[in-house]
Amino acid sequence: MRDLLTFLKETSYPGRGIVVGKDRVYYFIMGRSENSRNRIFEETEDGIRTKAYDPSKLEDPSLIIYHPVRRVAEGLIVTNGDQTDTIRDFGDFRKGLMTREYEPDFPNYTPRISAFLRDDGSFEMSILKEKDGKCLREFFCYEGCEEGKGYFISTYQGDGNPLPTFAGEPMEVSMPEADEVWAALNEDNKVALYANVGGKVTIYNKHQEA
Repeated sequence: MRDLLTFLKETSYPGRGIVVGKDRVYYFIMGRSENSRNRIFEETEDGIRTKAYDPSKLEDPSLIIYHPVRRVAEGLIVTNGDQTDTIRDFGDFRKGLMTREYEPDFPNYTPRISAFLRDDGSFEMSILKEKDGKCLREFFCYEGCEEGKGYFISTYQGDGNPLPTFAGEPMEVSMPEADEVWAALNEDNKVALYANVGGKVTIYNKHQEA
């Protein structure tokens, strides 16, 4: 099991990341460009959405404005793109994602990462990524999670050009508190963090820090 805080402190650019634990889920976004950094999380009736902090600076919204979190009857959907709505509309995590693929942002081909948390404690995670010009769709199903432990998946393994895609199974990690996760993210690149702990939602936005 890896120490999540150490990993985040040592990794300047994991991109976007999802952490699922027994009683909590975290989702964070990071950015290197002005367009990516010009975002905040905003609560909605069924979850959250990304929003331009300064609308006058918004360029291409296609891959950065979406609903990362939506509550549905069966549980909670958390993703790094508009596949949140695909999963909701299909009513099935796997079937929905089988219709999607990685993002078309050459040369990085950013993976689509997703999680579905059921109210009984079980959950699924997925990554859709480019491999040899085709889409590799990986799914991971868990019956539950032990106290103090979590599973982490991100779009990238670190900085680079092109950015290195996350590889392997979701990482088994220690499960820290939300404040610690926010503090551990790279100060230059972090943008926002969503934390849902026991049903209580806390949002961290770099643009709105005191």
